[in-house]
Amino acid sequence: MKRSYFMVGLILLTFFVISFLTNIIGPLVPDIIDSFDLSLTTVALLPFAFFIAYGVMSIPSGMLVERYGEKKMMVVAFLISFLGALFFAWNPSYGFYLVSLFFIGTGMAMLQVAINPLLRVAGGEQHFAFNSVLGQLFFGLASFLSPLIYSYLVLNIGTDGGNSLTSLLTSIVPESLPWISLYWVFAIISLIMVFVIGLVKFPSVELKADEKVGAFQTHIDLLKKPMVLLYFLGIFAYVGTEQGVANWISQFLQTYHGVDPQTTGASTVSLFWGLMTAGTLLGLVLLKFMDSRKVLIGFTAAAMLCLLVSLFGSKSIALIGLPLVGFFASVMWSVIISLALNSVESHHGSFSGILVTGIAGGAIVPLIVGWLGDSFGLKSGMLFLFLTLGYILSIGFWSKPLINNEIIGSKSPITQ
Repeated sequence: MKRSYFMVGLILLTFFVISFLTNIIGPLVPDIIDSFDLSLTTVALLPFAFFIAYGVMSIPSGMLVERYGEKKMMVVAFLISFLGALFFAWNPSYGFYLVSLFFIGTGMAMLQVAINPLLRVAGGEQHFAFNSVLGQLFFGLASFLSPLIYSYLVLNIGTDGGNSLTSLLTSIVPESLPWISLYWVFAIISLIMVFVIGLVKFPSVELKADEKVGAFQTHIDLLKKPMVLLYFLGIFAYVGTEQGVANWISQFLQTYHGVDPQTTGASTVSLFWGLMTAGTLLGLVLLKFMDSRKVLIGFTAAAMLCLLVSLFGSKSIALIGLPLVGFFASVMWSVIISLALNSVESHHGSFSGILVTGIAGGAIVPLIVGWLGDSFGLKSGMLFLFLTLGYILSIGFWSKPLINNEIIGSKSPITQ
C-alpha cells in the first residue's frame, strides 16, 4: 500500500485521544473523594474499573479485530467510549462512574489492539519504529495536557470570565461538581471520532504472523511457560507502578503538604506525564549505546530513589521528585516488551496479547495502595510501589533474551 500521511495522522490522533481519556483520573482523585465522600479504597476502585477492562478485553479484542477489521472495531470502540462518558456525565454518581469507566476502558482496550497493525500498513513497514515512537509522543502529550484542561475547566465554569464552551458546560454541569464537565468533553470527542473514522476509507490490513492473536490453546500453552508469566508480571508491575504514582500524586500532595489539587496538584500530575515523554526520547538515545537491561536497571533504581525522597522529603522535594519518577519510568514499558518478545521464537501475537492483559496491573496496584492508605496512611500505602519497582529492577538481572538490542558500533544484535 502507498504510504498515507492522512491515515498516519488519524492514528496519531487516536493515540492522543486514548491517552486523554485514560490518564485523567489521577488529578481528579481529591475532587472525586470530596464529591462522593469516598475512602481511599473506594476511590481506588475507579481506576480498577477502568484498567480491569484491559485485562478482560485485550485478547478478545484481538480476535474481534481479526474477524471484523480495524475500522469497524474502532468505530465500535469510540461508540462504547461515548456511551460510557455520556452515561456518567448525565448521571454523576459513584455507582454510575464505576460502570462508565469500565465502558471507557473497554473502548480504549479495543483501540490499543487495532491501531498498531494499522499504523504499520498506513505508514509503511520501514517507518513503523519511528511512527510507533511518534505515537507514544502523542500519547504523552495528551497525558500532559489533560490535567491542564481539567484545571482550566474547573476554574472557569460558573464564572463570568469563561467562553462559549464553559458557558454551555455551566448550564449542564452541577454547580458543586465542575469536574464532571470533563466527561461531557470526553463524550463529544468520542462521538466526533465515531463520525470521522466512519467516513474515512481504511487500508486493507493483512496481519503478519507475529501480529495474529492465535488460538485459545496457543495462549494456554504459552501460559504454562514460567518465562511468559514472569514477563506478564513485569508489565503488570510497570502499569501498576505508573498508575500507582500518577493516581495518588495529587492526593498525596494535598494530604501531606496542603497543595491545591485543582492547580498545583494538577500541574504536578501534568509534569509527571510530560517528563515521562521527555524520558522516552532520552531512552531511545541510550538504547543505541547500551544494553537495554542496563538501561532498565539504571532508570528503575533512579525511579526508586526519587520516590523515596518524595515520600519522606519536603514539599519542594515532592513537587520535583514525584514527576521525576515519571521521567525514569519512561523506558520500562518498551524495554520489558522488547525483552519479552525477544525471548520467544514464535507466537509473538499471542504473547503480545498476554502481555497487554498485564495492563490490569493499573487496576490492582492503585487499589492496594488505597487500601493500605486507609489502614496506615497514604504515605505508607505508596511504599507498596517499591515492591513493583523492585520486581521491574530484577528483570534487568534475570532476563536472557535470544536477541539483544542492537548497539551502535556492533555489527549485529547479539544472539545469546
